[in-house]
Amino acid sequence: MTGRRAHLVGSLPGGSAEEGMSLAIDTLGPLLASLPDGETGDRHNWIIHIIESFRSHPDLELVSDGDWSDYDKIPRFRVRKGHHLYGASLDFGHVEAAAKSLPVFELLKAKAQRSDLVFQVGTPGDFDMAMFTLGPAAALRHRRAFTEATLNEVRQVNALADGDAVFQIEVPAELVLLAKTPRVGQPALARLLGGQIAALASGAAPATRFGIHLCLGDMNHRALGRMRDASPLVALTNAIVKAWPADRALDFVHAPFAAADDPPPLDESFYAPLARLAMPSRIRFVAGIAHEDQPLADQLRIRATIDRALGRPADISTSCGLGRRTTEAATAALDRIRELAS
Repeated sequence: MTGRRAHLVGSLPGGSAEEGMSLAIDTLGPLLASLPDGETGDRHNWIIHIIESFRSHPDLELVSDGDWSDYDKIPRFRVRKGHHLYGASLDFGHVEAAAKSLPVFELLKAKAQRSDLVFQVGTPGDFDMAMFTLGPAAALRHRRAFTEATLNEVRQVNALADGDAVFQIEVPAELVLLAKTPRVGQPALARLLGGQIAALASGAAPATRFGIHLCLGDMNHRALGRMRDASPLVALTNAIVKAWPADRALDFVHAPFAAADDPPPLDESFYAPLARLAMPSRIRFVAGIAHEDQPLADQLRIRATIDRALGRPADISTSCGLGRRTTEAATAALDRIRELAS
């Protein structure tokens, strides 16, 4: 496959994996390099269903409750006194989900005659899982358990897919934290965060394929953070690429330019830092600009601006998954991806 491609971050409209993947293939089939299973049902809200399952975890207890109606209304847990948290005791559900959706993916892949299509697996970053569960300070103390659990699931899913899978590491906390940091402190923090993200890949088997989904948050289709310009995502991307292990494949980096319900900015200066992106051409750069609430003409201008800054055509996606949109809006967003990627 050559030319500009389309990318799907994760969740898709539909009541089942078959419905979500079928819609994606029907809309974007020839443009897709990889396909997620749609993360339908309870999984459409990213990690909310995982954290909710911790209410019955024997080693965790609820510190403060929340109904997920906003970012400051999230349930917070802690490790019970006298208990230890181990990776073996954490089940994020990705193995079970993949076991159910992989046969459907293989059937649709064969029907579409796309032997090259790769199964894409959304993989929340280990620090992000720890932070949204325990809070920032406790996340640093107990991160190892989340790292072990994440890598265990990556290994199991990769075995189920016979190695024909790409794991999309999803890291909103890191980009939002960097965007909120004063510019003078961003380079050092980017090196630290980028190194930690790359370290997760180092723990996987050498042949494992990865992608990176930088994110600004999309809970209830509202962003957790915003950027004044593209500098934070450039700094973080450069740090990840520099620290990435040589024997692990990095297929793509997805960058959000829209922020949930906010369309991407029109100001060309916002995208100027992309000229500093130090990323080999073998790694696809995916621009998260597709937005159903912005005129196509404006979106084409933004696409051209990004292409000029990069010095090559960017692949196209939305800023995040489509599970938090209405079915009508999600379908319109898929159509917009097709228009911008064609």
